[in-house]
Amino acid sequence: MVQWFTSKGQHDVVKDGEASEYNLNKPEREEWLRNAPAGLFIHFNVDAQLGIVISHSLVGASEDYVNRYFNELPKTFNPARFDPEEIATLAKLAGMKYIMFTTKHHSGFCMWDTKTTGFNIMNTPYHKDLLKDFVDATRKAGLQVGFYFSPEDFHFLHTHNMLISRDNVVMSDAVKTAFDEFTRKQCEELMTNYGKIDLLFIDGDPKEVVKATCWKLQPDILITRGALKTTEQMLPGVTIQKPWLSCITIGTAWQFQPTNDRYKSGTALIELLIEARSKGGSLLLNTGPKPNGAMASEQEDRLRELAAWYFINKEAVDSVQPWVISREKNIWFTATNNKQTVYAIVTGLPGWVEGDQKSFVLHSVKSTGNTRISVLGQNGILQEYKPGKNVTPSFHQTDTGLVVSVFRTQRIYDDHKWPNPVVIKVENVQPAIEPVQVETLDARSSGTALVLSGKVHNFKPAKPMKARFYYRPYHGQIEDLYTGPWTMSVTVPIDNNGIFKTTISGLKKGQQYEYKAVAVYSGIELEGDKKLWQQ
Repeated sequence: MVQWFTSKGQHDVVKDGEASEYNLNKPEREEWLRNAPAGLFIHFNVDAQLGIVISHSLVGASEDYVNRYFNELPKTFNPARFDPEEIATLAKLAGMKYIMFTTKHHSGFCMWDTKTTGFNIMNTPYHKDLLKDFVDATRKAGLQVGFYFSPEDFHFLHTHNMLISRDNVVMSDAVKTAFDEFTRKQCEELMTNYGKIDLLFIDGDPKEVVKATCWKLQPDILITRGALKTTEQMLPGVTIQKPWLSCITIGTAWQFQPTNDRYKSGTALIELLIEARSKGGSLLLNTGPKPNGAMASEQEDRLRELAAWYFINKEAVDSVQPWVISREKNIWFTATNNKQTVYAIVTGLPGWVEGDQKSFVLHSVKSTGNTRISVLGQNGILQEYKPGKNVTPSFHQTDTGLVVSVFRTQRIYDDHKWPNPVVIKVENVQPAIEPVQVETLDARSSGTALVLSGKVHNFKPAKPMKARFYYRPYHGQIEDLYTGPWTMSVTVPIDNNGIFKTTISGLKKGQQYEYKAVAVYSGIELEGDKKLWQQ
């Protein structure tokens, strides 16, 4: 969090990723986000030419580096191959309902024709308002227009002879007044020169001038970060009832990084979308154009794999809500608003051979006299080149759960090997369990060991329920989606107050760990949110 100071003391700010009490979002706009499965984030800045982290290299940089960054990089920035129509078309195919574009990142470089600073796209060989082209193309595609805006501005600090920093930026009263006016004018340009703007993502502090100006000029705008829960590079550990989104990179970098990046597989991106929807959120998936404006082939390829999966299974992620639980082992759930139709999304079976039949037990789903079952994208009648083979999906109810049996018959790849999740649609059903809330409590150290605690809210001792914990080393936010498997603790009893505990020993001193509490009930693991501990 950045803290902005004047001689009169600290100004109130909102931490990145946290919801603010100052929220003028209209309920119908937040509800729209709840129904939007995904959006496309675009991070693009003048330093894309170097293939480095966006903006942050300026913090702690030498005076020579800073001067050449601000004065030389604009002279060679020419994203002539930026094709917003092509990007918007692909985004729509991949299930995105909105696109969020970086109008200005922390460096202060503006991607629009601004009158507030010369550090902008007009003073480059490109010499066009790139933002206007983006807005027009996004609207043409029928997607909602989103602006990313950073109130932090390293160029402003530099021109006012201030040290470039993200922490404890101290301004005189006069400079703070000038900075607020500078920020307000930029927001006015963005909110008045490009028609209706649907979404705003505020990254950095102070946010309040931005929020006040944008809501005043565009009352229907939906502010995400700065007003709603907006996690970064991770998904929440539990279902969240209020609208939220999570912004995640296709690789590890926000901006195009030609070397030393690690791209997630298409399957991993699809599973992130599934998990986000199962927990009630929207996935804001980031891409970073190459310096010439073209999309990197690695990123385009993965978005097209996501598009193929979405084309088949859009029904399972569009305008759905969480089921009574988010998942049972490798099967994630979404449901229609009346909870009479459930989508059981089977992940983790990349070797499921075309034509093979598999059965699954859904412990949280109970059939009725009108229950029907199908596999999205398949007619359940035939398999190519297998005349006469019975591939009809079936189900039967047992005391322990609903057993569904389905075939994988649709040919997606030439080699008949499609490694991505299959969606089983089960209609006219009822929940088989009552929702149970599990809370992960704070840990405490006991000598060289760690005592983990959890709680089951509204616990009913008559129910056969036990508990355990999962834990693993934590290597930082960027590594959260690349980390290793969880270690499972022993199973422990739950007392009459719903509390359960266990002691973990053998942890490495100085290592940070993440952990979560889990209650085991009717063959299902019900998870609490993740927490961190420094051993």
